[in-house]
Amino acid sequence: MTSHANDRTLAGKCLCGAVQYAVADEFLYAANCHCSNCRRTTGSAFKPFAGIERERLSLTEGDDNLLIFGDETGHDTHCKTCGSLLYSVVRDGAFVHVAMGTLVDEPTIRPTHHIFVGSKAKWFTITDDLPQYEEHVVT
Repeated sequence: MTSHANDRTLAGKCLCGAVQYAVADEFLYAANCHCSNCRRTTGSAFKPFAGIERERLSLTEGDDNLLIFGDETGHDTHCKTCGSLLYSVVRDGAFVHVAMGTLVDEPTIRPTHHIFVGSKAKWFTITDDLPQYEEHVVT
């Protein structure tokens, strides 16, 4: 990773610990995504994620233990042992959306809004006061 103003690096890992990563604590945005794909890949009501340039994340362990669903410009990266979703490659391969639940260290960023609430799980009620967007919002 190249040196930036904030040189704090966060650790992250999957449930079983076979895949581990390091990412700069310089996320550009964070949100809670309620789309059906994020719900299915996480098994939860939504996916809290933080976005950063792809080169700011590096695998520190387990690069041979990845399960990739998608292609080089857009995919989900899972641990092939335990199945944990670690991050998604998005925006034509330029960014990653780190699944915030896989971070070991606490990031400085917090989700600032909810996206794809138009397709959120009917059984889930959003109880915070963050802005809600029916679909995607450009960040």
